[in-house]
Amino acid sequence: MSETIALASDHAGFALKEVVKAELLSLGHRVLDLGTDGPASVDYPDFGKAAAEAVAGGKASRGVIVCGTGIGISIAANRHPGVRAALCHDATSARLSREHNDANILALGARLIGDEVAKECVRVFLSTAFAGGRHVPRVAKLGG
Repeated sequence: MSETIALASDHAGFALKEVVKAELLSLGHRVLDLGTDGPASVDYPDFGKAAAEAVAGGKASRGVIVCGTGIGISIAANRHPGVRAALCHDATSARLSREHNDANILALGARLIGDEVAKECVRVFLSTAFAGGRHVPRVAKLGG
């Protein structure tokens, strides 16, 4: 199923964002590329906010955000109601973020994982459904 995926990064995540973009397109998804557009220094909160607003506002069904560690940009995204950004380092954390937490944005650290692991995280994140059940009331406590 083709989805529109919001994609954003800061300068440290730019190269990995481009790898992720190619992977998303190869999987048949539409990409809402929110920048940055090169390696010049920018502020990660601006790009985390842009992705969060796109997902929370319905312009994209899910998102992928990238900075050097994935920490700062995920903090920025999670400040927005309706966003559950999960920093993942492998396929297992990507799968569990969807199954247990109904995460709608995947955060990646470009300085921490390689291209192949990032692509695997994206594939797993996008192909895993929320498990529901006992997780529903827990996710509800995270707020809207």
